[in-house]
Amino acid sequence: MGKRRCLIALAAALVGGACTSTLDAGHDNPYGLLPVDQRNALIVMNDGAYDNWFGEYAVLLANGGGSPLVGIIVDKNSAWSDIQTNVNGYRDLLEAARNSGLRIPPDPTTSLGAPLVMPASGAIEDTQPNRSEGARLIIDVSKKYALPYRPVVIATGGALTDVADAYLVDPTVAERVVVVSSLGSVTDTGAVMSSPNGDGDPWADVIVTSRFQYVQVSAWYDQLKDVQTSDLSRLPNNPLGAWIAAKQPNLWQWSPASDQVAVLAAGLPAFATAVERVSPTFSVDAGAGNGPDLTVASGTGGGWLVTGCNGAAATAAFWRVLLGTH
Repeated sequence: MGKRRCLIALAAALVGGACTSTLDAGHDNPYGLLPVDQRNALIVMNDGAYDNWFGEYAVLLANGGGSPLVGIIVDKNSAWSDIQTNVNGYRDLLEAARNSGLRIPPDPTTSLGAPLVMPASGAIEDTQPNRSEGARLIIDVSKKYALPYRPVVIATGGALTDVADAYLVDPTVAERVVVVSSLGSVTDTGAVMSSPNGDGDPWADVIVTSRFQYVQVSAWYDQLKDVQTSDLSRLPNNPLGAWIAAKQPNLWQWSPASDQVAVLAAGLPAFATAVERVSPTFSVDAGAGNGPDLTVASGTGGGWLVTGCNGAAATAAFWRVLLGTH
């Protein structure tokens, strides 16, 4: 595959397919700047459980007026390569939350799928699927919870492999799902699907931006301010408070990046403060490390790019729900 390149130009109508009109329905106007909000059921997908507050935000917002949490997919990557450690971390978080009085969804789904490979034809539909457990969960849960005017959101903090895999198994999933991803970086013309997270599976990036309604969150805030050392005495005296206290000193110090911006953009309307409409037009090398470029499209693009956020609103929501636990 090496240096062979696949040039793909996408019209706005291609990105989002059949669901675009439902999201624009007048009777279902979103509360914030994005086409989804806290009324959309949420599936979260991530790898490690200890480097940021992705899982904690998903659980807390689901118990405090945010998106109802209907599925958790746990996978692995090069940084978090031990799948059992990753899954056990999420199980421990959920047990702590449950024992602190919070409503918790079913246990995490373990999913193992290798990065997808661009086929010789360069056609997305010729891609060999993994048929992973995560893909199956996305298909099944979206059938159960999606409404014609309110799709399920998949909030991701890692590679998009399982989302793309779900499409390869059942293309109709794109009619029921909006993907909101924490990844990449802003450029002069829009953004690129690069590190963090966008470099994990470039061909999956192509599939997702080509076939799903897609929101890229490339706006970061300082996650280290969510729970500072001076805040530890404020934590509730319950298992969730103890979990957060034990985790806080070990957060990755590469602030301001934080995977939870995907969960926050989806379920906290005040979080996304600057949004551009974008369209992907890109050249993808099968051996390259990045996914597509997203180009600002003067309000007519088929995707959304979050370039500004309100970290203070996120932190306030975190503590509001946390301090209400028992």
